[in-house]
Amino acid sequence: MRIAALQMVSTPNVSDNLEAAARLIARAASDGAQLALLPEVFATLEGLSPLAEVAELDASHGHAAATPLQDFLSAQAALHGLTLIGGTIPLLSRPDGSLIDDGRVRASSLVYDDKGVRVARYDKIHLFDVKVDDAQSQYSESLSYEAGETLTCTPLGDINLGLSVCYDLRFAELYAQLVRLGATLITVPSAFTAVTGAAHWEPLLRARAIENQCFVLAAGQGGRHSPTRETWGHSMIVSPWGEVLDCCPKGEGVAIAEIDSAALEALRRRMPISEHRKLSFD
Repeated sequence: MRIAALQMVSTPNVSDNLEAAARLIARAASDGAQLALLPEVFATLEGLSPLAEVAELDASHGHAAATPLQDFLSAQAALHGLTLIGGTIPLLSRPDGSLIDDGRVRASSLVYDDKGVRVARYDKIHLFDVKVDDAQSQYSESLSYEAGETLTCTPLGDINLGLSVCYDLRFAELYAQLVRLGATLITVPSAFTAVTGAAHWEPLLRARAIENQCFVLAAGQGGRHSPTRETWGHSMIVSPWGEVLDCCPKGEGVAIAEIDSAALEALRRRMPISEHRKLSFD
């Protein structure tokens, strides 16, 4: 399978962001990608755009309200005949259909198959409430987002897709549990800050790939969004051996690579880490 990480520099303008996303999806498809991942907050970057103005109800529950972001992802997947993971979009309802009534949203990563049918949803579990030595200084995602609580792993052909988002990357137990659910490819749509990304982004991605013997597909925001907001970029695809198969350093672009499920299974047979594991994260 040929997979692609799409890197953006999202702005406060949703229409401009969707145009950029469509351009990158088309580019990945023309390069033969069968699966593409958009970055976190690809349509509207939290802190730059009011989330309430673009947040949507989950279309799978039959609400009458308009769902332009979900419609965009479905249409793009069908148009190009590829599996599309929509980074994250803000949703006003939980996976069970209940509404979030405190003004917050869920940061939801949605998966659409090559016919445009939604096949999975994951809501970001770990929220980025930290102080960073950059111009913005304080990040408080829990003020805008409600945390998810359920892991998602879904079969796609001969791979099993495990979903995660950005700050999740620092919590190894989440990835170990995804592997228990069968994950062979794990996605990490992100908006890592320039400061934390320079220090930790690649080491964490490679560690998650190596320790779990998985391919890791990581699509980031990558540039200057405002006077106080800068993201690291360096979207990449990492092999189960920890090799960086392709990387897009900064700015808008695409990282693309072939992944080989048979080679992954052979590695797991030769080095059966999951069978040797003595301690549990439970």
